[in-house]
Amino acid sequence: MDFELDQELLALKESVQKLVQEKVAPRAGELDEVGGYPWDIKEAFAENRILAIPFPSEYGGTGGKALPMAIAVEEISKASCSVAMMLSGQCLGSAAITIAGTEEQKQHFLPDLAKGKTLAAYGLTEPDAGSDVASLQTTAVRDGDDYVVTGSKRFITYGDIAEVMTLFVKTVDPTTKEKKVSCLVAERGPGWIVSKLEHKIGIKGSTTTELFLDELRVPVKNLLGKEGDGFKIAMQVLDKTRTSIAAQAVGMAQGALDCAVQFAREHLQNGKPIGRKQGIQMKLADMEMKTEAARYLTYMAADKYDRHDPDRGRYSACAKAYASDLAMEVIGAAIQVLGEYGYTKQYPVERMFRDAKVQQIYEGTNEIQRIVIARSLLGKGF
Repeated sequence: MDFELDQELLALKESVQKLVQEKVAPRAGELDEVGGYPWDIKEAFAENRILAIPFPSEYGGTGGKALPMAIAVEEISKASCSVAMMLSGQCLGSAAITIAGTEEQKQHFLPDLAKGKTLAAYGLTEPDAGSDVASLQTTAVRDGDDYVVTGSKRFITYGDIAEVMTLFVKTVDPTTKEKKVSCLVAERGPGWIVSKLEHKIGIKGSTTTELFLDELRVPVKNLLGKEGDGFKIAMQVLDKTRTSIAAQAVGMAQGALDCAVQFAREHLQNGKPIGRKQGIQMKLADMEMKTEAARYLTYMAADKYDRHDPDRGRYSACAKAYASDLAMEVIGAAIQVLGEYGYTKQYPVERMFRDAKVQQIYEGTNEIQRIVIARSLLGKGF
């Protein structure tokens, strides 16, 4: 088994590193301070084809594979998780179209998304439904050639700026009145109302919104799959995108470790670098071992997804849960190495600590990941 990245992946890693050092790293602290979406960085990502990574080549993308996506997200996250969300969010918001769309739907939506001309959002979570998709309350009632959508969505990344949203709703059978979870591609228009911008402890350069859908009209031709396919589509999307969240966590852990190593080399105590102290060395060694383990689990999960392995869902859950738990631990250890300095904004580890917490929550809490893993081991009936 070859654990080395091939030349194409190494070239991608190096090109993203260079772009991050030029455009992202100098702005990371500022984005945390002022918040808001960094449009200039988005344009740089679009120009350099970073936003094309989640999309198949036949629709203007660079392949649409999970492993290149994980590598790019990891590199961006070393500097800023907020900016990494730009790529992760575009993948999450569009993945349902890539997975379940007709050729006509893909041709209509994906090229502009791959170019970064339009942004995508993922409309699943509601005030009383997140992990429990069956509890969705947002409804879509057929009216001629449209669905009329009414309800609310919560914690929607880029709900204020996206032009397209893969929207999970309950469609209503006009005869039986039976409600089924379905997935629509909604386009911004009358009835797409941003009712609240969330104020978060972290990833402040990525906007998170509450949406009110007031008779938003969505063409019937924008239904993905059939009515009732929504739950299956949502799970297929998360199987793919959870490796991206794992990659965010790995990148942040590596960024924190790099900061701690540099500090241990340079910071003096009693006239000597603190890196000479065995206690600091033990801590750095543990951080390195755990970060490397998380990295290779993430790469394996992404590679399994790309090869369509039957256990890819379990591995994506393993990678997301392990890497995000690990990131909190490693970043916390980095703060401990830096001491009082780690608790200030002079160093990026305090921002990383705040940013990393959400990775244990979004795209399925880590408690849900453990349920997914256990049930895949135990089989049907559990």
